[in-house]
Amino acid sequence: MAIVLDGKSLTIEKLVRIARFNEKVELAPEALERIKACRAMLEKKIAAREVMYGINTGIGEFSEVVLSDEQVEQFQKYLIYNHAAGIGEPAPIEYVRAAMAGRINVHAHGRSGVRPEITLTLIEMLNKGVTPVVCQKGSVGASGDLAPMSQIALLLLGEGEAFYQGQRLPGKAAMERAGIKIPGLKARDGLATINGSNLLTAMSALHLYDMDRWLRQAEIAAAMSLEALLANLKPYDERLHKVRGFDGAVRSARAIRQCLQGSDLYSGKIKQRVQDAYSMRSTPQVIGAARDAIRYARTQVEIELNGVGDNPIFFVEDELTLTGANFQGTPVALPMDMAGAAVTMVSVMSERRMNRLNNPALSAGLPPFLTKGAGMFSGLMLSQYTADSLIVEQRILSVPAAIQSIPAAADQEDFVSMGMNTAIKNAQILDNAYGILGIEFMAAAQALDFRQHQFGRGVQTAKKIIRKYVPYLDEDRPLYPDHTKMKALVKSGEILEAVESEVGSLR
Repeated sequence: MAIVLDGKSLTIEKLVRIARFNEKVELAPEALERIKACRAMLEKKIAAREVMYGINTGIGEFSEVVLSDEQVEQFQKYLIYNHAAGIGEPAPIEYVRAAMAGRINVHAHGRSGVRPEITLTLIEMLNKGVTPVVCQKGSVGASGDLAPMSQIALLLLGEGEAFYQGQRLPGKAAMERAGIKIPGLKARDGLATINGSNLLTAMSALHLYDMDRWLRQAEIAAAMSLEALLANLKPYDERLHKVRGFDGAVRSARAIRQCLQGSDLYSGKIKQRVQDAYSMRSTPQVIGAARDAIRYARTQVEIELNGVGDNPIFFVEDELTLTGANFQGTPVALPMDMAGAAVTMVSVMSERRMNRLNNPALSAGLPPFLTKGAGMFSGLMLSQYTADSLIVEQRILSVPAAIQSIPAAADQEDFVSMGMNTAIKNAQILDNAYGILGIEFMAAAQALDFRQHQFGRGVQTAKKIIRKYVPYLDEDRPLYPDHTKMKALVKSGEILEAVESEVGSLR
């Protein structure tokens, strides 16, 4: 069944299905009626020559310039031309599809004044696979993602470029091949298509989906390393975390215990230290804090996905037009800065456990650098170097973007969110995180090959999946293929799906 966009029920999971898996979308019938009613009110106001921002006035510093009737007809076209000012390589198709779905959901409220033909054309583009070519860089995350969203709007004029059936085509050719009528832009249509933080919100939604899956895999990797390091499991007792009260820590400790169920560590057969290092016993608190940060970010992103991010906004019930700043990206940018930092934090702890697996002074009897031939062989020594280089890059990228405002538009737009920078750097933080966690998985699997005790069911399952892709390191070999395979494996979620199939959901 198609996903119905109604302005109020769009979740991150639904957006992923639209963006990544090309699920069909429909506009709720009541939403279409709201759009029609709002447009009728707007046209009445235009006929009465009521002054309204971005409709019969200029924008930004030119908001006090009132346009003539003839200029109103042409203004939307030039608005889109001027704002299609991004730079660089195209954003991934899934980001653009998600942004289009988010913009449709804004229109569904019936407060944007857009013609229904515009909204229905965006739906048709999604369903027929016409994706505008959008430069990822150029938005400052206030007044909406104006530059990238304008490249979407160019298709509504029969201009710009689009991806269609695996080809990059002129926008008009793509629309014609797909059998989509070009609606053109009339009063308000252009601004109603671009004046929201839809691309940075779309990217953030997809990143949160991936961050959640990555964090659950971080718990699986932690369980494997704890198993290999003969950890004391008292720090994972649910009672310990409940008395402190952080939900993320309770859930993280539970997930790690699920992976370790069936291990000899639980039965007392293996002698354990009285107390382990922080990178071992603090894992639930640290991953739990990341879980809580991402849960908050998810709340903010889903509010934005279902809110009216636009300017001006029309209230049909009051026959009122209000101009404000609902395009401002800060409500998404700020929590997403925190989410990116949370992934970096968990990555640092992953590397610290990997260090303990490698270091013979800390590894509870494992061979140096997880090789039997220490001296002749260096084992996983250089794997740590690789993880460290990725972490330093993550740390640089974890500086918040939301505090980096640079005024624009002759100081009319004198505080902006820089939320697109947040979204772009979060993609890179997450990409590095796949590699870092893949290296811990690889090291933990190698370490477990030196242990003889009974492992937890989740740990056994994860190790089995890893060995499908990366064999035991008996003697030194080039490790870059192994690192790259493990990064791809973590990104795919295959370990997560196999472990959850064995031990239940780790949410």
